[in-house]
Amino acid sequence: MNIHFIAIGGSAMHNLAIALHQKGYQVSGSDDTIHNPSKSRLEKYGLLPNDFGWFPEKISSKLDVIILGMHAKKDNSELLKAQELGLKIYSYPEFLYEQSKNKTRVVIGGSHGKTTITSMILHVLNYHEKEVDYMVGAQLEGFETMVHLTEENDFIVLEGDEYLSSPIDMRPKFHLYKPNIALLSGIAWDHINVFPTFENYTDQFRLFTDSMVPGGSMVYNEEDAVVKEVVETSVNQIKKYAYQTPNHYIENGVTYLETTEGDLPLEIFGKHNLQNLAGAKWICQHMGVDEDDFYEAIESFSGASKRLEKIAENNTTVIFKDFAHSPSKVEATTQAVKNQYANRTILACLELHTYSSLNAEFLAEYKGAVDAADIAVVFYSPHAVKIKQLEEVTKSQIANAFKRDDLIIYTNPQEFKDFLFQKNIENTALLLMSSGNYGGLDFEELKKRV
Repeated sequence: MNIHFIAIGGSAMHNLAIALHQKGYQVSGSDDTIHNPSKSRLEKYGLLPNDFGWFPEKISSKLDVIILGMHAKKDNSELLKAQELGLKIYSYPEFLYEQSKNKTRVVIGGSHGKTTITSMILHVLNYHEKEVDYMVGAQLEGFETMVHLTEENDFIVLEGDEYLSSPIDMRPKFHLYKPNIALLSGIAWDHINVFPTFENYTDQFRLFTDSMVPGGSMVYNEEDAVVKEVVETSVNQIKKYAYQTPNHYIENGVTYLETTEGDLPLEIFGKHNLQNLAGAKWICQHMGVDEDDFYEAIESFSGASKRLEKIAENNTTVIFKDFAHSPSKVEATTQAVKNQYANRTILACLELHTYSSLNAEFLAEYKGAVDAADIAVVFYSPHAVKIKQLEEVTKSQIANAFKRDDLIIYTNPQEFKDFLFQKNIENTALLLMSSGNYGGLDFEELKKRV
């Protein structure tokens, strides 16, 4: 099969391109800009375009399939040529479904936790040398790529994102997978540029639940009231398995899980992560891994990249990097670090970077989100607001939204960096929450402080 990727440099797109190349397909692609790690990884497999840009001359009737990424626009010259020639155009979730129609599809959904849960499942299966196909949203230790496709594996594990599939396909990605086994971790309003109301956003999870294969199994977090209502009111003929936070305790900075086999020390911590673990256990059991084998494997799980990722530590200081940006994730992550390091100063630094977080109307959702921190800092770039063509957000709007009198707010990257590097961080847990990089913060330089 001859496949061309329009916007090959995306996180999921370049991994799918590599997976199909490894499967023996002829793969080509284009993009107007490609950053690392995508760039170096595509180069390694001989898939990096010679020139950046869009080249309609690359599109011909010799191509069997076009895979279209979200980074492309509707008027992309390569896309228009493909449409003109009547070529088959897929979004990447649509193509993943085509590749897995004859497999048992396991789809992990939810506003938060889906990358971690998918990573936990793959870690356990890899530990026990159980081969599966997969697509996950973070680079995992022990895995070469984030996408793996074969003809022979029975199961495919898919991280189910609720964001749109492609510029010409406005369906949420996870509506396309039709799972046999699924999980919902939590529902908290996000992507307000696409889902303008909480009800509209929640409806996407109802549709996901109803898209399951009849007779399938839905695993869900019953401690999330919205998830519980969505799943338990569904009339789809599916089996329903609830999970909740397992019994645990914290001792000397280590979280112990109470199990029938004894108390199990974990490398992860926080209520959400423990809920994620409980959900992953159910899924693994549905995939043929018994409870004892799950516990044996999960003890060595250290987390997914950028999900409460410990980037530096000494006897008195620890630094975590986390992808958290939505209000519920920020609150849960900050609280988790506070619980784990109760005797240390918690310094939480949040960058408002996404479309939703920089939207003036959405800001109020952040009320109380960083209250668990002893020192709370918010950074945002007015330049990012302009790029996203949003109304200007002021410091007073942010202060008013968070409802915290001692909130420190920075809009200048150098001033934020100076604050961070001049601050005494002995006996401190520093938490850096962002899907960006604070206007160019050098994390390697920061790690040298510890």
